[in-house]
Parts: sequence; structure tokens; C-alpha cells
Amino acid sequence: MEMVETQKNEYKVIEFSGNLDTATSPDVEKRVNECIESGDLKFVFNFENTKYMSSSGLRVLLATAKKLRGKGELKISNLNSVIEEVFDVSGFSSILNVYTTEEEALQ
Repeated sequence: MEMVETQKNEYKVIEFSGNLDTATSPDVEKRVNECIESGDLKFVFNFENTKYMSSSGLRVLLATAKKLRGKGELKISNLNSVIEEVFDVSGFSSILNVYTTEEEALQ
């Protein structure tokens, strides 16, 4: 799993590539928590290059959304067909803010 972070307007954009699974989700959660603790409260997670996401990855997203509730924002963008199917089957498409493109999410 590779994470590339950029700042765009008031959003911390994190682009994920590779697999977000049991092996990688602890590192992702740790890094996101560090960002939140340092004051980043608005995120766009871009999953265009994510090849696989397990329930551990979904748990990280849910935990992040809960931490930001009422004080920040989590937006999801660029779901490829594999990750979109995971979101649809799990119901995450209806509980998280999902955008077709990163540009749309940044508006």
C-alpha cells in the first residue's frame, strides 16, 4: 500500500494504491490519526489505484468518519470498479460521501 498525501484547498487528499487490507490498514489508520491530531479535519480519500479492500480497510474508513463527525469531513473519490463493488455490497456507498472524481469532492 502506498499513500500519497497532498494539500488541496482546505482538504488533505490521500491517494491510495495497492491493497488496503489486514496487513496495511494499521499503518493507514495510524497515519490518518496523526493527520487528525495535527489539525487536518477535512479529507478526500482517492481510491482510483486501489486494487483490493478488505473489511479491515472498511473499518479504517468507518473509524475515520466517526472521529471526524461534527468537526470535520471525509469524502471518498474515484472508486474503481473493484472498490465500487466493495462499497455497494457493504452498504458504504450510502453511509459515506462518495464522489465520482476528486475534483467533484473538492468542491
